[in-house]
Amino acid sequence: MTKTPPLAVAILPIAMLIALLTLNVFIFKDDAISGSNQIILVVAAALGAALAFFYGCSWITLEEGIVHSIKLATPAILILLMVGALSGTWLVSGIIPTLIYYGLHVLNPVIFLFAACIICIVVSIFTGSSWTTSATIGIALMGIGQVLGINPAFVAGAILSGAYFGDKLSPLSDTTNLASASAGTDLFTHIRYMTYTTIPSITLALLLYLVLGFGHSSALDAASIEEILAALDNSFNITPWLLLVPLCVLVMIVKKIPPLPALFTGTVLGAIFAFIFQLPIVDQIGAEVGDAEWSKYVGIMQTAFGDTQLQTGNETLDELLSSGGMAGMLNTIWLIISAMIFGGVMEASGFLRQITEALISHVKSVGGLVSATVATCIFTNTSASDQYLAVLLPGRMYAESYRKRGLAPQNLSRTLEDSGTVTSVLVPWNTCGAFHAGVLGVATITYAPFAFFCIISPIMTIIFAYLNIKIAPLESEPEAVSPAPAN
Repeated sequence: MTKTPPLAVAILPIAMLIALLTLNVFIFKDDAISGSNQIILVVAAALGAALAFFYGCSWITLEEGIVHSIKLATPAILILLMVGALSGTWLVSGIIPTLIYYGLHVLNPVIFLFAACIICIVVSIFTGSSWTTSATIGIALMGIGQVLGINPAFVAGAILSGAYFGDKLSPLSDTTNLASASAGTDLFTHIRYMTYTTIPSITLALLLYLVLGFGHSSALDAASIEEILAALDNSFNITPWLLLVPLCVLVMIVKKIPPLPALFTGTVLGAIFAFIFQLPIVDQIGAEVGDAEWSKYVGIMQTAFGDTQLQTGNETLDELLSSGGMAGMLNTIWLIISAMIFGGVMEASGFLRQITEALISHVKSVGGLVSATVATCIFTNTSASDQYLAVLLPGRMYAESYRKRGLAPQNLSRTLEDSGTVTSVLVPWNTCGAFHAGVLGVATITYAPFAFFCIISPIMTIIFAYLNIKIAPLESEPEAVSPAPAN
């Protein structure tokens, strides 16, 4: 850029984005992600590009920024497609119905939200991935919650609170490693230091889920649940052998196999188990598409890429047993690409850095520095639409400021995770918010108020900073020891 634009100019695209997205939610409500939000993101990106061009930024620079931003989101796009296929094959193979069947025997409405959060904590710690947790056990928990008559927003909030707590504390997590590396601290020092803020945060969240659970009266009585269990038993071949597939996927993730090949394996195994245990259902789906000769092949393909709706004769259950396959994820992918276009323009133009540097200039205290870091992480999640940028960019920007104030790097790494990692899931057009909304089938703006851990976590880290609780000082370099004089 040959000219530095005023701060108000750098903020203008974001101000317009937030104003129009708010209008979209008011008008379109949950359908806002079906296309209107995507258009607004592209329009806001066009405004940012026009302003950047006016101040001397070349189109080549902006285009390279957009391409780089979309490249960062490519793994998320591929995983989303695979999750769509996995949800279809796991539905038809009976894996998801089996998880629901056994879950209804164990869980009850009063403790369900609390238990769902705990289950996701355990799975996420061992897998190191909130996304994998959401796409596997999260889908099953959503189904159980729906059958029990619990508000889907409550269930999604509990799932994501547990998934992101486990993700933060797992040494297998990519964001945990990224935060420690960008702040310049040891991984396990970073994890130990996070426990000071994350354990109080998840404790409060779990208490709130218990309160919600005790205040919930199930829409279904025992007889209705028995009817649902009977419908599942009559419609599917329910067997514990089907649980081998999700177990295999979780073991692969624990063994550090990347999510995409692990989910692909889970999809293929789901298809194989569908042929072994639910062949009449596969045959029926293929015949309904219209090819009796190739019905089995057509049926399994349809479940992987397209709409599938299974009928059991139970109205409550029939609403649940559906999948959109890969095609059902295309709106979410469209949203992610549109968000990456906007984020690429904001980063390549220098607008993002200019806004965050303005925040740094007003910092006067340790509490103010941590608050500025939190605000920058949330702002980056909102403007750049990417969790990794929300951890990496503030980490680079604030490392020197923390050092100059005599603060150990684990203070910064903890703050990055307490705000950059967990708030990404609260932004509808962020890759994380879009991903989980697509996977769990609940709009981000609907579940966000109930993702208690993700809301409490950044507040907790600010409180610790202002009260000077567990703020580690920077250790001075050891002085060189002079050799003792020779006798």
